[in-house]
Amino acid sequence: MALTGLEVFERGELPRWVRVRQTLDATEERDVAAAVAREFTKPGIGDAIAAGTAVALTAGSRGIDKIDQILKACVDQIKQRGATPFIVPAMGSHGGATVPGQLSILHHYGITEEAMGCEIRASMETVLLGQVDGDVPVYFDKTAYEQADTVIPVGRIKPHTDFVGPVESGMMKMLAIGLGKQKGAEYFHARGFKVFHELIPAVGQFTLSTVNIPFGIATVENGHSHCSLIEAMPAATMLDREAELLDIARARMGRLPEVDLDVLIIDQIGKDISGDGADPNVINRDCAGVVDREALGFRPRIQRVVMRDLTPDTEGNATGVGMGDFVLRRLADAIDPVKTYMNCITAKATGGARTPMTLDTDRQALLIAINSCLETETETARVARIESTKHVENLWVSEPILAEMLATGRVEVLNEPGPIVFDEQGMFVD
Repeated sequence: MALTGLEVFERGELPRWVRVRQTLDATEERDVAAAVAREFTKPGIGDAIAAGTAVALTAGSRGIDKIDQILKACVDQIKQRGATPFIVPAMGSHGGATVPGQLSILHHYGITEEAMGCEIRASMETVLLGQVDGDVPVYFDKTAYEQADTVIPVGRIKPHTDFVGPVESGMMKMLAIGLGKQKGAEYFHARGFKVFHELIPAVGQFTLSTVNIPFGIATVENGHSHCSLIEAMPAATMLDREAELLDIARARMGRLPEVDLDVLIIDQIGKDISGDGADPNVINRDCAGVVDREALGFRPRIQRVVMRDLTPDTEGNATGVGMGDFVLRRLADAIDPVKTYMNCITAKATGGARTPMTLDTDRQALLIAINSCLETETETARVARIESTKHVENLWVSEPILAEMLATGRVEVLNEPGPIVFDEQGMFVD
């Protein structure tokens, strides 16, 4: 049923807009198998795999570029050395904190036993390795701990969504939270994001000292969210090297031009895009509210955010939807409350599951969003639209901000400015 009674806010002539393209970092690792093979030849890497042993590789829940190819290449290298690899999910509470849910996420990424050529052993059971910081328990995947002689974490290094520290989202976080399953993730998050910058290195280092983890395989992505670097990090230098790779990841990642906006329209959010559905490092707002992005001078400043839909791969997990101001009804209807609530409760950030004002059409959402802004006229509204926070190369921008966009020196115009067009149902016509 159409939402009526808000027509008074659907007023004003919309500005024209134009399609533009950003110049982003394009460094890319095109031959994944060759890159992984190269890393396994390094001292302390391939020779750390003994013939006749069992090796657990980790697979996370984020939409890491070419993760299926990276894991398959690791499986092949381990087999070449006479060992038996298997894969374990390392994604904390994601997938509804169930084995079928986590296997479903892996299958979405092409990580199946047939494709990988090895077993996937999924379990939510953990073992207690010990404690850090006095009373923080360190849990670890029971299957990996009891059935593997060696564990190799495989994951992406990038800025975290809800805290700032020497290491953020990467190897240490996978050891501390991903392999801790739901139980470990919940205990860890109970301390709050404000201490993550200290706890993640502490728990990660403790795990390295307790479990046979000779190295990890790290990946960094470029501005187009493509794999730009694959590197094996020995355990002895993992913490320091991860900090260095985080700097590289931060420099390469795609962001919006530093031009302030009245309204940002995001076509899709989802866990495969970011842990918070939409990357706070792009939109400069987050679920936990720990990082003072204004004080740190992060830009652009955005008054209102409109979210249009969920990605298919997020399977209803709408964690982060609470960062939006308006959503389309089709997004709200696609939310799986169990998966979303499980994720946000475990993370102790329930605001990420709050559903914003829900509107029926793109036209209604855009006009009402503009008319809810401060010091803004509809005709001169500063509007941008992106596919997702993971894909910011191409975007629509309203004519009033085009000159500022071009002044950044990293934007080119793809077509002539034209009206914002809607179909008979009030949805965008591209």
